[in-house]
Amino acid sequence: MKTFPIALLCAAALPATAGAQPRSLDPVAALRQVAALRDAALTDDVAYAITEGLTTEVGQRLAGTDAEARARDWGVARLKALGFRNVHIETYDMPVWVRGEERGEILSPFPQKLSLTALGNSGATPPAGLDAEIVAFPSIEALRAADPAAVRGRIVYLTHAMLPTQDGSSYGASGIVRRQGPTVASQKGAAAIVIRSIGTDHHRTPHTGVQMFADGAAPIPAAALSIPDAEQLDRILKRGRPVRMRLLLTPRQTGMRQSGNVVAEVPGRDPKAGIVVVGGHLDSWDLGTGAIDDATGIAITTAAAKRVMDAGRPLRTIRVVWFGAEEVGAFGGIAYAKAHAGEKHVLMAESDFGADRVWKFDTKVAPGALPVMDRIATALAPLGIARGDNLASGGSDITPLAATGIPIVSLRQDGTRYFDLHHTPDDTLDKVDPIQLRQNVAAWTTMLAVVANDPTELGPVEKGGAE
Repeated sequence: MKTFPIALLCAAALPATAGAQPRSLDPVAALRQVAALRDAALTDDVAYAITEGLTTEVGQRLAGTDAEARARDWGVARLKALGFRNVHIETYDMPVWVRGEERGEILSPFPQKLSLTALGNSGATPPAGLDAEIVAFPSIEALRAADPAAVRGRIVYLTHAMLPTQDGSSYGASGIVRRQGPTVASQKGAAAIVIRSIGTDHHRTPHTGVQMFADGAAPIPAAALSIPDAEQLDRILKRGRPVRMRLLLTPRQTGMRQSGNVVAEVPGRDPKAGIVVVGGHLDSWDLGTGAIDDATGIAITTAAAKRVMDAGRPLRTIRVVWFGAEEVGAFGGIAYAKAHAGEKHVLMAESDFGADRVWKFDTKVAPGALPVMDRIATALAPLGIARGDNLASGGSDITPLAATGIPIVSLRQDGTRYFDLHHTPDDTLDKVDPIQLRQNVAAWTTMLAVVANDPTELGPVEKGGAE
């Protein structure tokens, strides 16, 4: 480890031997030191090495399975090798659903095979499959309004269209179809449900994703069609003739199994200064290798924390968390919030939106901390990152604890192509752009170099909204 601490944008330190007290540095010199760290990170190779290693040596990492356990062990070894301290696994139990065989086809009027995949927590068809007539609805609102008699015993088909957006804002409204559609269909007596994949691509790669049947709703088979197959089904239905489908899904619930979070630290100089938490989620869906969702997220934040660590011991402790079981219900974030509720967290930030370039910097901090955030924004500007608002919501893993009033920083990645790959077999290493990945590392290094060393209190923030 080098023997000089990172300079701050507001009250930075001059080079000093390990353990020496920092002396004040003028803001211009501080900015130069942070800029030097930022620019050096544009040559980073740690993030790509983590992403490549995890996706190659472990591959798919479905929550609660042996593959996720291998990923945790892999993570411990890698984090120790990188020089982090206090590396350990924090386990918890969770219900585990696993995928089985999945096939679909149109039986009439135009027989043909379909490309589809089961949604998380889908029920199973009979072993020989299920044959039924399709009843189509253009929206979940239309399904909710439908007469149960028109749905009972049929396969519900929900269609919609999700458009690409830079900020990913279309996912919320479109995702309701996946998250709530199976419950509504079950409550109305449907035999099964298929939806148009929640995605923006036009490849025959269906998008999976979690859904949970509400209390009182019996699990039914639930699947997503690839978008070209959904559009093919739309054309068939427009012919005005009854459409009959055969569906075979054989997933199963395996009971309670173990998952866990991998935790590592860069110990701070002052334990009373609090903890900055950064990370992403270690688990992935089982169709691709989880490269952009979310191997790159844990890789970016880990690489940035290492750069700050290698530049000198920061004031605050940086805690890197590779959360488990995010995809199936954010169990890792919930477990972390319970286990660490009594600790002094000064900031939380998560990377879980792929690895394309960061374009915007949002925050959720107390008003008195906004000048610190503005200084970070100044240092981020040369990377092409715009200052956003103070209404950041963070990622799903940090939400349970951040909801108590802990400040949040959100480095917003360009999501224009994210939902082409999200939850599909196409989520693989070749989709990662190394240049954009390095820009992410540079952005996170910049942010961490400031907040891990600046003594300004960043919160608390108003619960449920930014002040």
